[in-house]
Amino acid sequence: MQKNINIQNKKARFEFEILDKYVAGIQLTGTEIKSIRQSKARITESFCEFNERGELFVVNMYIEEYMYGHHYNHKPKSERRLLLNKRELRSLKKDVDQKGNTIVPLRLFINENGWAKLEIALAKGKKLHDKRETMKDRDNKRDLARIKKNFNS
Repeated sequence: MQKNINIQNKKARFEFEILDKYVAGIQLTGTEIKSIRQSKARITESFCEFNERGELFVVNMYIEEYMYGHHYNHKPKSERRLLLNKRELRSLKKDVDQKGNTIVPLRLFINENGWAKLEIALAKGKKLHDKRETMKDRDNKRDLARIKKNFNS
């Protein structure tokens, strides 16, 4: 059967403070979904933006060309439309326009029905001191886990 596809953007949680999460569908072509099913995609440098008609697109998401696609293949870094409810789109657009937030993809996965989904987040950029605090917390947790492991052994 098919393996579980779960492509994550670990850099986003470090660079941004997550305010709200949404799960959006992606409008893909046949060769794009085949490449995603082979885990040949990256979302680390990608971001989401609205066009003039109010549609949400993911920009800079890399999906490798399908090996057996030939002349029907897709462009690896084209814009792909995200599918959300109108109410969710209006809410996201209002938050991005008024408060200066951004929308970043967190995770690309395939659900139980076989559809490719993108977990996106409304996020606010972290300052340098916030990033240092995150690194300090991560180091402290790692040290604590190491001490617990040595104590139990």
